[in-house]
Amino acid sequence: MELPAGTIIAVGPIIIENGKVLLNRERKSDGEESPYFMLPGGTMEDFDMPLEEVARREAKEEIGVDIEIVKPLRTLLVKRPGKETYAILVHYLAKRIGEIVPGPQTIEWDWYDIQNLPENCAPNVVEIIEDVKKEL
Repeated sequence: MELPAGTIIAVGPIIIENGKVLLNRERKSDGEESPYFMLPGGTMEDFDMPLEEVARREAKEEIGVDIEIVKPLRTLLVKRPGKETYAILVHYLAKRIGEIVPGPQTIEWDWYDIQNLPENCAPNVVEIIEDVKKEL
């Protein structure tokens, strides 16, 4: 299968502590605020960098923490909202190392109960959290 031009790979950690997942809402590169709570993560820019390193870089950029990758989770292929392209979303269960210091693009962040996610959660977050809950 050939993917349409403009398809991106996005990578990010899922950090869960005490039954709560760390989610953030951020300003996109065009300056517009995202309406969705998402996992800290972002687009792969360097295809020579391993996916796990991209997850580490994004965690550091968005929430100011280092992470320890616990294990890979399911990868999703989703249509990008309002576009004719797709995103390949790579997820890793991870442990946080250090205190959260939100990056400049982060508008808000918090810990959300995995049983009661915010209504404006990105669909992939809901889907992956459902997978994680089955393992708990």
